[in-house]
Amino acid sequence: MRRPFRVSLIALTAALTAGLCGLPAADAAPARHRTPTLADPRPCPGLTGVTCAYLEVPLDRGGSVPDRLRLKVAMADNVDAPRGVLVVLSGGPGQPGVPFFQPLRESLRGALTDYRLVMIDQRGTGETAVSCPQVQREVGSSDIRAASPEAVRACADSLGERRNFYTSAETVADLDDLRVALGARSWTLDGVSYGTFVAQRYALTHPHRLRRLVLDSVVRQDNADPLYVAALSASGTVLRVACREQACPSDPARDLAEALRRTGRPVELLDMLIIFSIIDPKLTDPTFSVLDRLRAAGAGDPGPITELLGWFSAPDDSPMELFSAGLHLATLCADVRDMPWGDSSAPLEVRDRAVQRAVARLPGSATWPFPKQTAGQQGIVANCRHWPPSRPIPPTPFHRLTMPALLLAGDRDLSTPVRWAQEQESRMSNAKLVVIPGAGHSVQRRSTGGAQEAVRFLLS
Repeated sequence: MRRPFRVSLIALTAALTAGLCGLPAADAAPARHRTPTLADPRPCPGLTGVTCAYLEVPLDRGGSVPDRLRLKVAMADNVDAPRGVLVVLSGGPGQPGVPFFQPLRESLRGALTDYRLVMIDQRGTGETAVSCPQVQREVGSSDIRAASPEAVRACADSLGERRNFYTSAETVADLDDLRVALGARSWTLDGVSYGTFVAQRYALTHPHRLRRLVLDSVVRQDNADPLYVAALSASGTVLRVACREQACPSDPARDLAEALRRTGRPVELLDMLIIFSIIDPKLTDPTFSVLDRLRAAGAGDPGPITELLGWFSAPDDSPMELFSAGLHLATLCADVRDMPWGDSSAPLEVRDRAVQRAVARLPGSATWPFPKQTAGQQGIVANCRHWPPSRPIPPTPFHRLTMPALLLAGDRDLSTPVRWAQEQESRMSNAKLVVIPGAGHSVQRRSTGGAQEAVRFLLS
């Protein structure tokens, strides 16, 4: 799911990349079983008390494609931490992990005397980023923008058979190799956004290896809301809460409905609101004046909101090393088994009609203030409609999460709506959901309350 706002991501990584990227690139070798190890360990420039190394993994664990990947890992040097290893998994899919080591170390510092913090660039990110230049230009770091069918097909064609090896199941296998290489019999996982899906997949595959689980900005374990209905319907609620706090003179949900009617740009408006739920979840930044602009549209003047859309619809120049749009496509299209057409093995010719039927079945109230057609136009469905048949993610051996777990959600989050966290909590036997008032996405980094809740749980 959603990553941190792209401008923040670029600024953060620019400050760290010079030191963190100074290690050898990926290589290729015949696929065969090897004992997982961490190669080329050395101090991470720019980070004190942290070692960087590489975990080498096969691209295809079945052996039909011999390539191997070298995944960058950053590890705190307190190897004897009494509570063992804590791995924080970044979001996307498409976002690297290592550049976020320092921000997470600051957020979780209250727990890191007891834990050894480790972060990894998951396969297809960072130095192993999936390169799809046309998709990268068209959608950048957005979940919601739709790429052209030609760009999607070109990306899949450039990957060929390799597109089958970027599901979250492969990432889970990589993580267990990392556990072995670290010498950990068990560990704790902390997933953020898409990282929550990977963490849950790991827990449902290797439950005996997991001590505790933190899920921040939750994607359900079955990843089953490809029409993004929860986010569409939550937008009116989030706007109304913000407006009530600011004593607005109009109903912002109705203003949004009118803005959608007048601009005819529902996907761009959804994308913009999701970005705001990350960077300004209370909608108080006077630079943008979102509620005022929506109110003008509601009164018949769409000019101010159209101007704002122009700012947020500009080409996204995020480089693939900071966010791989190609990996985002390859992983999401294979991971979501409940697309309107079924899983990623479905033939292309059945998909358009399946989307039309799924959207037609939605009541208008399910997506209001957005028109229900937006559910089929946003990028998760729109892009995967054109992704050629590929191997779907396999089911997990286990189906219920039983280890102690903390679920964190911001009540203003439109990227991973609170409803997903509530639904996931109901499927777990030892979980606690904490909703952080006034917070948006990625609450451990962006909310003092979220970080405090995580630290408290990790030390309990």
